[in-house]
Amino acid sequence: MRQIEQFYDQTANDEWMRLELHPMEFALTMRAFAEYLPLAPAALLDIGGGPGRYAIALSKQSYQVTLLDLSANNIALARQKAVEAGVILADVIHGNALDLTSIADAHYDAVLLMGPLYHLFTAAERLQAIHEAKRVLKPSGRLFAAFITRFAPLRYYASRNPHWLARNVEAAHRLLETGINEVDSFTAYFAHPTEIRPLMESVGLSTLQIIGVEGITPRREDPVNALTGEDWDAWEALNYRLGKDPASHGAADHLLYIGSKQG
Repeated sequence: MRQIEQFYDQTANDEWMRLELHPMEFALTMRAFAEYLPLAPAALLDIGGGPGRYAIALSKQSYQVTLLDLSANNIALARQKAVEAGVILADVIHGNALDLTSIADAHYDAVLLMGPLYHLFTAAERLQAIHEAKRVLKPSGRLFAAFITRFAPLRYYASRNPHWLARNVEAAHRLLETGINEVDSFTAYFAHPTEIRPLMESVGLSTLQIIGVEGITPRREDPVNALTGEDWDAWEALNYRLGKDPASHGAADHLLYIGSKQG
């Protein structure tokens, strides 16, 4: 965990800017929130919320958002950005997704787990984080969990460094088998699209939706990102529709799982 904390301490500003560079991901995720979150002023816990992009956006909509992150620099930047945006976060916690013991059971109306699962390399750790998120969720509350897909790093290399594959064939095959990329500074677990629903339902969640939050435009999004007005709106609406189609999930870089806590 210390390595992950140090990585995000060094890249807090990059993490804030990431969604500036990928506005479709941000727009489709906000659409999913609009469709599946309980109405404001519901209490939300944003676990691994980084410098607060979604926490601040949802606070502007009158949600009561608590931000929890492993990185002290992410926490500091989130506080700064909240002040600049003129919003007040309900709380900001320097904490770990694997241990939420400071938070009471059934405390939040919805929980966002949109980052930690990338960095938990064992199935046991991923289950522990999901169980903790579910524990602090009220009965019938909504859990939003983000995954990076198994094929996302290969698309990245194809678009940015196509020479990578010939020099790392064995690593590429291990990535496809294990989900772990061993040869990049962004060490992460990349989930196969077919594993997400069984994983989340194994802890007693009822699946509402899985959405590819880039639609069909990841790694070829620049021309779409340059659009405005009705041109952008048309692509956003189409991508949100296609993002719900399971046939498109392997083409997404990020998948957003939405489930309800039974009971």
